[in-house]
Formats: sequence, C-alpha cells, structure tokens
Amino acid sequence: MPDMPNPVAAFIVGEIRRARGAAGMTQEAFGRGAGFSASHVSAVEGGTRAVTLDFARGADRALSNGGLFERLAMKLGAPSWFLPWLDAERGATQLRYFEPNLIPGLLQVEHYARAVLRTVDSLTDDEVEQRVKARLDRQAILTGERRPQFVAVLDEAALRRTGDGLGGIMAQQVAHLIALAELPHVHVHVVPLGSGLHVGLSGPFALARSAEGVWVGHLENQLGGDVVDKDDDVATLQARWESVRNEALPRRQSIDLLKEVESHHGPQ
Repeated sequence: MPDMPNPVAAFIVGEIRRARGAAGMTQEAFGRGAGFSASHVSAVEGGTRAVTLDFARGADRALSNGGLFERLAMKLGAPSWFLPWLDAERGATQLRYFEPNLIPGLLQVEHYARAVLRTVDSLTDDEVEQRVKARLDRQAILTGERRPQFVAVLDEAALRRTGDGLGGIMAQQVAHLIALAELPHVHVHVVPLGSGLHVGLSGPFALARSAEGVWVGHLENQLGGDVVDKDDDVATLQARWESVRNEALPRRQSIDLLKEVESHHGPQ
C-alpha cells in the first residue's frame, strides 16, 4: 500500500502511540493485534520506518476502533505513492537501483528525462517540465556533502535503445553515465545482452539504507509504485538484487561497454 506524506504520517503515528499507551498495550501486544513485529512497531513509532496505510489499518484492528486511523489518513491527506520513497532516498547512506528498461531517474540527463516523460500522453507540456525539473533536483543527492554509495544495475538493451530521434539523446545520456561511473561513490554495472533470462526482468526496483541501518524498497508499476518495508519483502528484494548484480559485468568492464555503446550512438 502507498505511504502517507510526512506531516500526516507524523500526526497519525503520534495518535497511534497515544492510543496504544491509553489501552495499556506494549509494542509486542499491539504488534500481534496489528499484524506487525514489535521491532517494526518500534521503528514506526521511532520514525526510522515509514508508516503505511496497512500499518494504520493494523492499528485499527489492534485497538478495535472501527477504522479511525485509516479514516484520518484518508481525510487529512491523499496518500502519495512517491513522497515516502523520496524521503528514504534523500536520507539514504546506500542506494541500489535495478532498471531493465530505462535509465534510473537519478542518472538521467535532462533531454532523456523529458523524452521518457513525454511518453505519458496524459501529461501537459507544463506538467512534463515540472516533472523534469523535480527529477533533476533529486539528483543533487549524488553531489551533495552527504553523498550515498550509489549502485545501479542497468540492462544493455536500455542503453542501445534507438529511434524517434533518440540517437543524439542516448549519446549524451551514455556519456553522462560514463562520467558518473568514474566517481568513487557511484557504481554502474551493465547486464549484457547475452545474459539471457534472469529474475530482474520481472521489473525494476530500488533499495535504500538509512543512517540507522534500516533498509526499505521501492517497486514501480504502471500506476505508480509501492514502498516496501516489511522484513520478509525487503529480504526478497535483497535476494533479487544479489541475483541481478551477479548477472552484471564488473565495474571496469561495464564502463568499457558504456564507451563502446557511446561510440555506437555516434557524436553528441
């Protein structure tokens, strides 16, 4: 389920914590009723793990309050599928992105980002430009003072995509990837075309590790995306990350392949 925007989330968490205390429930007892571990409850109440609508519904079950917290969440702010992930991304010490079809947003150049966003025909020109700006603004985390270790695994097919005037854009995009991949905190790995079928072809995903050591994931889909923070689900994404990372070339060989692809696309 989508997460709630931060101001709403902070309010809901505070009310859940107060209601739990008023009911005389420990975090363990509350967690049993809500369907979450005591450590998960502690992390949500302590602000190190995102609160989801599933958690609010679990709190309603544990406290038998007729769906109060879910109604508050829906009334006080429309849930946003991306805001909580942006918070995790901004505060991460490590970021891992796997993308089989496109270049990850944090690595996109302006023209590539615009071309990708224009494929959504329901967006107006102004909306496309707003989203391009927001995407480029996000990239500041890779050059700021507290830069995370960033590891991206891309599919070679995404690098070789052509047509509809993409040649020049892709040459610029690949050159940008090469420049980023030479930075000590950025690692770009490419899954070669000859690797065949692998688990990552099921879809893109990302993982972020907070300063407290807590991992959360993000899954994209045609309707938006979901933040993943349940222990078992995060463990599944970690295992899939290891699988796709093992399919990719080492760092230096990946850079060599990027340079070969750049020459294929021709001059910028």
